[in-house]
Amino acid sequence: MVEVKDKSKSFKEIINKIGLPTMIIGTFWIALLIMGGALGISMSTLMSDTLKRAGMNGILVLAMVPSIQSGTGPNFALPIGIVCGLFAIVLSIEFGFMGASWLFVSIALAIVFATILGYLYGKLLNAVKGSEMTIATYTGFSISAFMCLAWLMIPFTSTKMGWFMGNGLRETIQLDAVEGAQILSNFWRFAIGGENGLITVGGTKGLIIPTGMILIFLLCCALVWLYFRSKSGIAISAGGINPRFAQASGIEINRNRVKANILSTVLGAVGIIVYSQGYGYAQLYNAPLMMAFPAVAAVLIGGATASRAKVSHVIIGTIIFQGLLTTALPVANQLFEGTDLSEILRMVIQNGIILYALTQVKGGDK
Repeated sequence: MVEVKDKSKSFKEIINKIGLPTMIIGTFWIALLIMGGALGISMSTLMSDTLKRAGMNGILVLAMVPSIQSGTGPNFALPIGIVCGLFAIVLSIEFGFMGASWLFVSIALAIVFATILGYLYGKLLNAVKGSEMTIATYTGFSISAFMCLAWLMIPFTSTKMGWFMGNGLRETIQLDAVEGAQILSNFWRFAIGGENGLITVGGTKGLIIPTGMILIFLLCCALVWLYFRSKSGIAISAGGINPRFAQASGIEINRNRVKANILSTVLGAVGIIVYSQGYGYAQLYNAPLMMAFPAVAAVLIGGATASRAKVSHVIIGTIIFQGLLTTALPVANQLFEGTDLSEILRMVIQNGIILYALTQVKGGDK
């Protein structure tokens, strides 16, 4: 009897340690991978696509950590950072930058724009304490709608971005026109088990590793990890855990919340540049509108809660969430020909996980 109780207790501890959403979604992904292998789908292709999508989306998911740690919850206003990044991309193209210089100028401009808007957004959240996530969602929607007007009205002159007739920017801007498509994905890219045996530099078969994109994601993870071990980062976390105790200890809660949201907005701005180069094009107008939701779902799947998040949650959640989406499409196509269940699956998982996680007090303990 005692042994049964001990086993039950240890099973509960394992679930609490990993987090129930992480365990369910991770198990489901592994089941889909096994099913895909049984159906004859190439495992190396599925894993290559998972790595590619994880690299593209990773920094956008990382942007959730500062806002959650500061106590303002998941950053549903991620479109603020995203439009800053998109504005930096089109300005760099307008100024005529190409290749690596286009990438560096885009990132530099995005950081400047995101710092300004992140500061204003942080001030806004300090004025609406207690309703941060609701206000954040509508702020994200509002900035996306406002930028729809801006994309049409700002007098850009580059023929690489404008409509063939009339004013305004095209909905989709191809980055190969400025040598920016996959510029990070192809940097030091190699394939395992490709054309030339174990390792093929620049290979296109086997397990393809987009080295540059993975490295910049890991670099951003390392910087955020180090920041939250500095005096400033610990003060932000302390204010998020127990605001009254932190205030009594002399910590400026409001100032730290603003700093955290500046950092979150900057990561969103840099993240959309990495994301866009991975696809090979930048999408304007309504494209940023719903981009916060997959990022929030990914960090929650990784074991974060609405009040606690770590870099490990970002890495685990991004790989599982993007792996599931990447695997579901070919498996669903094989099982149910003529249907597109992957999109339905994505919406069910994404919104279900957000709903579940927001109702939980505790999550994973990784």
